[in-house]
Amino acid sequence: MKPLLHIVLFFVVTNCSTLNETSMRINKIESPDTLSFSSVSKSLEENTETFLIGNANWKNYPYTPEVSLRIAHSSDQIFLKFYVSEKHILAQHTEPNKATHKDSCVEFFIDPNQGGDYYNFEFNCIGATHLAYGPDRYKRSFIDPKLIKELIFTESTLGYKPFKEQSGNFQWEMVVAIPASIFIYHPNLNFDNLNSRANFFKCGDDTQQPHYLSWNPIDTPKPDFHRPEFFGNLFFN
Repeated sequence: MKPLLHIVLFFVVTNCSTLNETSMRINKIESPDTLSFSSVSKSLEENTETFLIGNANWKNYPYTPEVSLRIAHSSDQIFLKFYVSEKHILAQHTEPNKATHKDSCVEFFIDPNQGGDYYNFEFNCIGATHLAYGPDRYKRSFIDPKLIKELIFTESTLGYKPFKEQSGNFQWEMVVAIPASIFIYHPNLNFDNLNSRANFFKCGDDTQQPHYLSWNPIDTPKPDFHRPEFFGNLFFN
């Protein structure tokens, strides 16, 4: 009897992926000595490639801003850099756990150890952060706003001050550093060799052209980012 041949297939997102892939490897980098827009940008741009957040899943919302992202980790931190080109920008909120999704917003949802519950990090274009944890849209526990302000680093090329909607052709970038300590339901979390489930999003509910983009496709009748069954795979090196 011939031995069985086992074939394992998985896909890795490469530069400017077309989003047919559902898995991505996350490079490990050294943490910058000091967190700043330039230091995080430099580390990411020297050690990572970009991938697209471009799936427009719902025909009633066809507008697709150009959105790409870099991501890496340093065992105890995740680093992100978003690149956004869009026609309308809006920043109404400045405090943690407000409705940042109504502004020009980018988001990162992650189930760190594939346990079923996930954190939803939502950043408006001036870095205000909404963060909660739970199994679905309805059962969410907010993370303490003081911890969000103390632990999460964000810096945007649009600054920190709120503004009313502006229309034109805008390009903005934002860097984010997320420490393991903000994952309060996962004590002693370490990203080395971690296999997680996650998705990345772009939205802007209150802009003139509402839009709902994702990295991994979402097959639901109407926009809903809180669907962990449509998360993709993140493999941390």
